[in-house]
Amino acid sequence: MKTIYKTAEDTGNLEVLNDYCDGNWVCLISPTAEEVRDVSQHFNIELQDMISALDEDERARVDTDEDYTLVIIDVPYKEEFDGQDSYGTVPLAIIHGDKAQKYIITICLRELPLLDDFQRGKMKKFYTYKKTRFIIQMLYRNASYYLQYLRMLERSSGKIEQELHKSTRNEELFQLLSLDKSLVYLSNSLRANELVLERLMRLESVKKYPEDEELLEDAIVENKQAIEMANVYSSILDVTMEAYSSVISNNLNSVMKVLTSLTIILTIPTMIFSFFGMNVPLPWQGANGVFAIGGLSLAAVGAAVLVMKRKKLF
Repeated sequence: MKTIYKTAEDTGNLEVLNDYCDGNWVCLISPTAEEVRDVSQHFNIELQDMISALDEDERARVDTDEDYTLVIIDVPYKEEFDGQDSYGTVPLAIIHGDKAQKYIITICLRELPLLDDFQRGKMKKFYTYKKTRFIIQMLYRNASYYLQYLRMLERSSGKIEQELHKSTRNEELFQLLSLDKSLVYLSNSLRANELVLERLMRLESVKKYPEDEELLEDAIVENKQAIEMANVYSSILDVTMEAYSSVISNNLNSVMKVLTSLTIILTIPTMIFSFFGMNVPLPWQGANGVFAIGGLSLAAVGAAVLVMKRKKLF
């Protein structure tokens, strides 16, 4: 889907256009091959640079050309899978043209809350014709979404831990494993975005005003904070999973220990009655012998129970 936006200079509102113009923002979300070719030919952009953003495994980077600058970042998203929130990242390409034509192009495989914030006018002081500011605002907002999703992930982890206190089932461990995988994806993407932010700070081809540099520094700080938070949550989650895996294993050992003890206790009267059931002359074979044999069995079982309690086998 292709949508063309431009900020009206008189009202400052974001308007949807039918054709390209100077200072516009072309937003491509899961575009068709025809839309990609059309934008590529109109703005004289290498087709491969546009297609690269549609590869889910494309790495975050900054590339410069004579007529434009390509910035690819990893953007987080949240989706529900099997009734549980799952987190991942997807590449977002931002192409900045400031030579023959002035424009901003964004390309992504899926709809994102990050883009929606700009499309719905939720961002203050956002103007399509201020291209450098637009890119830096998007980078800053992206880092904020990482922090938001990390906090949501931490709350999900806390709820699962509370459930584990009540019932140590494999289901909760699988949920923790899913959160751990999400943390790995977010952490790797944050580190890749950090390199992009630092490269933009040094890049002279992207003109930056003092306010832009301050906002870019804020975005770098926000991204570093998200990296530290992801590392802390990942360490806590790893320790939690190991602890509860040990608890489940210990519970299994306790159950097996009790079952083994009960098997031994039940074996004692069986052995005694089997011994007196042999077809040979033995003591207590009179009419009241069964009481004597039963008493002997109870005494043996009682002695075994006392020994096992002292050994803490129960």
